[in-house]
Amino acid sequence: MSDEARPDTPTRSTRPVGVLDRYFEITARGSTLSREIRGGLATFFAMSYIVVLNPLIVGTAPDATGATLGVGPVASATALAAGVLTILMGVIGRYPFAIAAGLGLNAFLASAVATRMTWADAMGLIVIEGVIITILVLTGLRTAVFNAVPAQLKTAISVGIGLFIALIGFVDSGFIRRMPDEAGTTTPVQLGINGNLAGWPVFVFAVGLLITAALVARRVKGAILLGIVSTTVLAVIVEALTHTGPATGEDGSSNPRGWSLVVPALPDRLLDTPDLGLLGRFSLLGSVQNVGLVAVLLLVFTLLLVDFFDTMGTVVGLGAEGDLLDRDGTLPGIGRVFLIDSLAAIGGGAASTSSNTTYVESAAGIGEGARTGLASVVTGVLFLLAMLFTPLISTVPFEAASPALVVIGFLMLTQIRAIDFSDHGLAIPAFLTIVVMPFSYSISAGIGVGFIAYVVIRSVQKRAREIHPLMWVVSALFVLYFCVEPLTELLGA
Repeated sequence: MSDEARPDTPTRSTRPVGVLDRYFEITARGSTLSREIRGGLATFFAMSYIVVLNPLIVGTAPDATGATLGVGPVASATALAAGVLTILMGVIGRYPFAIAAGLGLNAFLASAVATRMTWADAMGLIVIEGVIITILVLTGLRTAVFNAVPAQLKTAISVGIGLFIALIGFVDSGFIRRMPDEAGTTTPVQLGINGNLAGWPVFVFAVGLLITAALVARRVKGAILLGIVSTTVLAVIVEALTHTGPATGEDGSSNPRGWSLVVPALPDRLLDTPDLGLLGRFSLLGSVQNVGLVAVLLLVFTLLLVDFFDTMGTVVGLGAEGDLLDRDGTLPGIGRVFLIDSLAAIGGGAASTSSNTTYVESAAGIGEGARTGLASVVTGVLFLLAMLFTPLISTVPFEAASPALVVIGFLMLTQIRAIDFSDHGLAIPAFLTIVVMPFSYSISAGIGVGFIAYVVIRSVQKRAREIHPLMWVVSALFVLYFCVEPLTELLGA
């Protein structure tokens, strides 16, 4: 991304000042203390929704016995795990990447895993997956796979993630919505409600998007953070005047014009006592007794592949957005990042929050100028405080954080200029990677389709020698991943 496109671009220097600067390489990476703090705040606000959303996904879903984990305990554990692991990423990984319970994996865990066993067994599978991926990091295999990916495919991953997070922003805000099944149309999505931008929450998002875009275009310091805060203030005022309420009522009633998850309102109290009773409640081998060894192996394989490549794609995208990659498209010291991310899977399972992973919303902090792990320390501390201030965090609605994601998506999209579209052997796989990510709502799916297409097309072009051996292996694994469902039926698992 060019300096012209990035707001508040710092001037690089090679003279570190003080121990903190020297350790985190703040000056060396062209940042400042204020930018790191501001970036940490922006990342936290952009992903703080997970403290509310993860408990609704994991805490309310019944397991095979009908038991649930509970919203309160999952909320406390989610904030604790995110805080500790993000601080570790900052101190050891030394990059502005934040960690929390992974969306997608938590939904898969709740809908396809816990329904076949107890929650303790399901979390045990997450721990097993984390142990395996940690071994892959320690043996250097995970870094080797990362280095085997062609630079232009890495760029495509970054661009695809940009479109993906922009789509997340549009969908979370209600600006883009799924077409109802009874609508009698093959169109999967639509603008707002019946093609109209109806409802005050969408209005708040639209105003917030214009505010954030204008601030970024004007290169205002703290543009992303200011956009989130100002839109939250607007949302609180709008809700106080209109009493719009949530999209789904406590009785299950539907209000399409309501706020998608968090109703913005000043909380009745600022503090709440965290419930950490879920820590350590997992069973490593109970799943084998419930569903059998074959089914367990297939489930762990699915979790492993998604976690492995979601993180790889996210790290590439974030590194490119922060101008942190070297000439080969590699993140210096990526082994440390992968190690903390793999330990995060173990920590997430042990804390009963689902696998924790590096968050693409870290782009919000990078967009504010964050370039070092100090920003992650700030974000992590805020997550720890969130255990106590859950009522205050709940004030920020999706509609206020989503404009930041859309603008960051644009900034990441600008990297598409680095792809050579005259070489169809790379351009077509890059194109598939870029479009499949948002269309399938999956980073891993986009990477898998792109990798398979690259191997096939290069082979047809009689240029198979250019394909790194690990790309053959990874592509074969993705073929297996895409065929997990029929394999499960074939094996009777």
